[in-house]
Amino acid sequence: MSIKSIVAKILRDELRSIGIRSLTDAEAELVANRIFERITDLELELAAREIFPRKPTRGT
Repeated sequence: MSIKSIVAKILRDELRSIGIRSLTDAEAELVANRIFERITDLELELAAREIFPRKPTRGT
């Protein structure tokens, strides 16, 4: 079982625990994929900030 499949299962289980039962397996997989894409984008953005820190503006 892949990490994305595990995350999708956790997502389905968590949603069911709060009464949301309409998410299909395919939808849960899609959401899990989007979560990983967003995490990757965030990691890249944070890494870029470390490499190219923003210059402070006046008064800061």
